[in-house]
Amino acid sequence: MTLAELSTATGISVSTLSRLEAGRRRPTLELLLPLSRAHQVALDELVGAAPTGDPRVRTKPVHRHGRTLIALTRRPGGLQAYKMLVPPGEPETPLQSHEGYEWMYVLNGRLRLRLGELDLVLKAGEAAEFDTHTPHWFGSSGRQPVEVLILFGPQGERVHIRARTGGKRVPSDEAPSEV
Repeated sequence: MTLAELSTATGISVSTLSRLEAGRRRPTLELLLPLSRAHQVALDELVGAAPTGDPRVRTKPVHRHGRTLIALTRRPGGLQAYKMLVPPGEPETPLQSHEGYEWMYVLNGRLRLRLGELDLVLKAGEAAEFDTHTPHWFGSSGRQPVEVLILFGPQGERVHIRARTGGKRVPSDEAPSEV
């Protein structure tokens, strides 16, 4: 392919292509993407990117008070994500409160959540969010373990969920919600 043909295919000027070819200009993403498409090669192949390593995340579960906690985030501070396995038959303990904001999503099973005066049972697919200054406790509601995704913000950070209603994006603070 000539530089003129490549220029037509990519929309990049012949002079820019010539400088790239001679190494007198560093390629930008805006130049690399059309070149990748014109040559029908992946961008990684075009730039000679090193192959990525094993993408699996290997975390060690933590067992605390009969529960299994798997950290899904690795950075300290800020919003933290966990998967928690809550066994059935745990004794109910007094309600606790602490600094932060929590969001829970039940993956499997039924979760009993005591939140202040409320006593709720969440089933798979349901979520709850609350300020952890509110006294709370949660455990399995029945004979089966519960799998829960938990997002916790130690400084009171809230999870921002966007919901679609009638084709329009609505912030979660404005959308109808259930606990």
